[in-house]
Amino acid sequence: MAPPAATERTTRAPPPSASARNIRPAKHAMDRKRNLIPDIFRQVKRRKFGLVGNFKLLDKEKAQIFEGVPNDTKSALIFLASLFPRKLFDDSLPPIVLKHQLYSIVKDKTTVDRQLNEMKDLGDVRIFQFGFDTDVFGVVFSEDYKSKVLAATATRESALTVQRFLETVLTSCTDIGFNEDKMLKEFSFHDQEITQLVNAGLLTVRDVGSWWLAIPGAGRFVKYFVKGRKAVLGMIRKAKYNEVLQSDLETRKVTSAVKLGIQYHVHDIVGAELVKCIPTTTGTLLRLNDT
Repeated sequence: MAPPAATERTTRAPPPSASARNIRPAKHAMDRKRNLIPDIFRQVKRRKFGLVGNFKLLDKEKAQIFEGVPNDTKSALIFLASLFPRKLFDDSLPPIVLKHQLYSIVKDKTTVDRQLNEMKDLGDVRIFQFGFDTDVFGVVFSEDYKSKVLAATATRESALTVQRFLETVLTSCTDIGFNEDKMLKEFSFHDQEITQLVNAGLLTVRDVGSWWLAIPGAGRFVKYFVKGRKAVLGMIRKAKYNEVLQSDLETRKVTSAVKLGIQYHVHDIVGAELVKCIPTTTGTLLRLNDT
């Protein structure tokens, strides 16, 4: 009689330890979190105001996952500030972004207005009214504004008045303009001190007894902006059918009138709806608006 066949033994691996079970999910979650963070924020962290390529916004679902990640409007603001040509003004001006430029990136205007007001109320940004157009507002990061103002007025007789204005008025009031009653009674500035602030470029006359908050030295920026916008629109007007591919426009050799840079002006004319953006198979087509 043949002996019975040997029973085959199987060797089972020991169960993973508790520490191993805990490490793997944590590592997986960490990798997932890294993968969800868009490249734009890694680039902005490396080069806060460097030119950011392939700019992409963070969608609302992902924005809620990470505490401290910039919201859509702030991301767009940082990107547009990176386009501002600081060297053109010898780094004497803070990066100026026009409010309507934000609409060229964040298409929901209501979202832009709400988030920008939140940033203003928190004191993160200051908003300015430029006199050449009542619909054009400038946006500047508050810390940039303060540092440039202090540098521009450090050697003036009004330096102490300027410093008191920054420390009292700007830290407690987010308005874009001030009236005589507020300046004299609420903040205790005398007529002579208000005159010093006007001469230093921090205030511009709005009306009798009222002033706009201003950026010292911004007159050159306004001059370059108006000329540059006119030149860029002229380039499109000369093209066939008053339209041109955005990629072609941004790579063209521009005239000396476009001192602020072609990309800065493209975001201007798109956000101000001076051109229509038409998607095509070869890219976005910019066509002059009839109105």
